[in-house]
Amino acid sequence: MTPKQHPNWGDSDHAEQHYLVEPRHLAGGGDLRHVTEFLRASGWTDRSTTGGPLVFDRSDHLARVVYDPNGRPGGWHIQGQPTATEPGWQVTFTRQTPVEIVAGFTDALTRERSAHAPNPWAPLQQQHWQTERSQHFTAVSPDRNAWLQFHQTGPGQAHWWAGARTEHGRTWDAVFSATTPMHLIEHFSMALADPQPVMRPRGHVPPSKRIRTTSVSVRPSELGAWQQARITAARAATWARHSWATARPRTRKPDTARPYATAGGAARSRC
Repeated sequence: MTPKQHPNWGDSDHAEQHYLVEPRHLAGGGDLRHVTEFLRASGWTDRSTTGGPLVFDRSDHLARVVYDPNGRPGGWHIQGQPTATEPGWQVTFTRQTPVEIVAGFTDALTRERSAHAPNPWAPLQQQHWQTERSQHFTAVSPDRNAWLQFHQTGPGQAHWWAGARTEHGRTWDAVFSATTPMHLIEHFSMALADPQPVMRPRGHVPPSKRIRTTSVSVRPSELGAWQQARITAARAATWARHSWATARPRTRKPDTARPYATAGGAARSRC
């Protein structure tokens, strides 16, 4: 990202007032580029059109991320295509979902799937969210203003639902189809439960008595460096994956004339 791509970056590097906002689930939407520039740096194809929604496709065409403020509901729409082993899935985040929480989900789409068994509830419990068992299984934040719920009304009628509210009412919602891969929901819950505050510029802090703010002075060059570090990390991870895929040995088909031709390890599976 160049200075021209950020409205606050320029020749002047005077400190500007920003706020650290906590809890992050009440911080408001934030800068969309926190999500989209990471996807771009991870090798996703930008298919956005002028005046239309933001659209990014993964290189294997198995996942698409769309931001459409005019959709129903307006906000993020993420879709996974069915494969030979997994069904298709879809997720929506409404417009005021903090981008840092959305990125918990979308960043995970750019990485290899971990071998460990995913547990979306574990990150919440580690941050002292309370779990409640009734008709649905729910985890509620310590301030009681955010939640993650596995919502099931009958056989084949289930979805994951998350959201947050202030004294003014509901601020955002996230809905995951029941077929959404569990490791992606786990990464979302990690971002949701993260106790670290997030930064918002002056004029972009939600009007709520339920948030805590800390005023900080930040130079545009510092903001640029922090964003660039995130982009650089995405590019490095993408380069490492592509280098490994190119360098790894290929297994050969059985050869009756040379039975030793198939000796060696099997190719590593990829998500």
